[in-house]
Amino acid sequence: MTAGPAAGEPARAVGRSVGLTSRIGRTDTVRSGITRIDTSRTDGAVIRPPRAVRHHEGEGTHVESRTGFAVGGTAHAEPVSVPELLARSRTLCNPPLRAAVARLAAPMDTVAAYHFGWIDRDGTPVEGDSGKAVRPALALLSAQATGAAAEVGVPGGVAVELVHNFSLLHDDLMDGDETRRHRATAWTVFGPAQAILVGDALATLGTEVLLDTAVAGGTSPTDAARAVRLLTTATRRLIDGQAMDVAFEQRDSVTVAECLEMEGGKTASLLAAASAIGAVLAGADDRVSDALQRYGHHLGLAFQAVDDLLGIWGATEVTGKPHWGDLRQRKKSLPVAAALAEGGAASRRLAEQLADPKGRGEESEPELASRAALIEEAGGRAWTQEEARRQHTTALAALDEVPMPDGVREHFVALAEFVVVRER
Repeated sequence: MTAGPAAGEPARAVGRSVGLTSRIGRTDTVRSGITRIDTSRTDGAVIRPPRAVRHHEGEGTHVESRTGFAVGGTAHAEPVSVPELLARSRTLCNPPLRAAVARLAAPMDTVAAYHFGWIDRDGTPVEGDSGKAVRPALALLSAQATGAAAEVGVPGGVAVELVHNFSLLHDDLMDGDETRRHRATAWTVFGPAQAILVGDALATLGTEVLLDTAVAGGTSPTDAARAVRLLTTATRRLIDGQAMDVAFEQRDSVTVAECLEMEGGKTASLLAAASAIGAVLAGADDRVSDALQRYGHHLGLAFQAVDDLLGIWGATEVTGKPHWGDLRQRKKSLPVAAALAEGGAASRRLAEQLADPKGRGEESEPELASRAALIEEAGGRAWTQEEARRQHTTALAALDEVPMPDGVREHFVALAEFVVVRER
């Protein structure tokens, strides 16, 4: 099997215009009068991001999110319903996901169920927010892209969701985050040790679920092994990216190329796996798998770019995450890295603040608001918005390499649009 895109594989940013064109009939053109950052650079050279972004909307509908994205155009006669798409993935994947979690020994099964939003801290069943379910939806679609039934991708969707939640449990603890999805994080309720153990258990369950498909005869042993290889490689790259992210917090500055490499591992690797794992279980060849992985890789970079914007400018009541959380931890996210690369007065003031060891993690709300303003003044917010659009466009281009039913293609496109136009 040929390898998919490496974690953090930077796509070359060339030209001065990016068109975001949805196959469901919406168009948005974004232009910048400043030369783009070439994300293929790895020599640490300082490259200036754009200072401003101008939007030219087409006629028709106009949707704008808190992160600053706008998608305008003429709506498709029968628009794809992303909520229905995500609901379908939950309907198909939640029962086997719950069954997998039930394999865990007590009290890990309880901790995991709480983390997924199925019970409250006392063990009472609740209808909680268990996440957007984008990754399981991609796994089901990737199976359908080959002509197989969505159900063929269910083990892949469950496995990817297990690994994703392993990363969330550990991430919350490492970042010291006390809330997720509008309630207390698992480590604050059950303790750090249980959060670590449950995260480890979920990661191993993902492999177990995939191997079960071969034992049960749902897929061939060869394809099950290919799916395991895809998932375990993505998990390793995810951990690599997380390790880089933690290390960056102790550095005064990080280049844009380094940040993209980190986010390519931490976020894009698992979305790349999700976008191909159903196809692999269905027996797709490497050409199809690799193209779907490229779609997921660039979609993951777009997703993380939006997440970085929400980490600074998102509303806590919408995102369910701590206000100014990324700034308080001095995370070197894309807006910060782009602002530091700009080199102007605001960029220099931001660099001085980040290098000052005093008050690390204890900055006041006005201080953090001032820091966010410096990032925006230095162009970090505008550049990250445009980078998300560029990654979105690159993701859609990868779909052109895969022959698939038009309806499935429109679902892939709709999910990609959902990633870049959101507030949580």
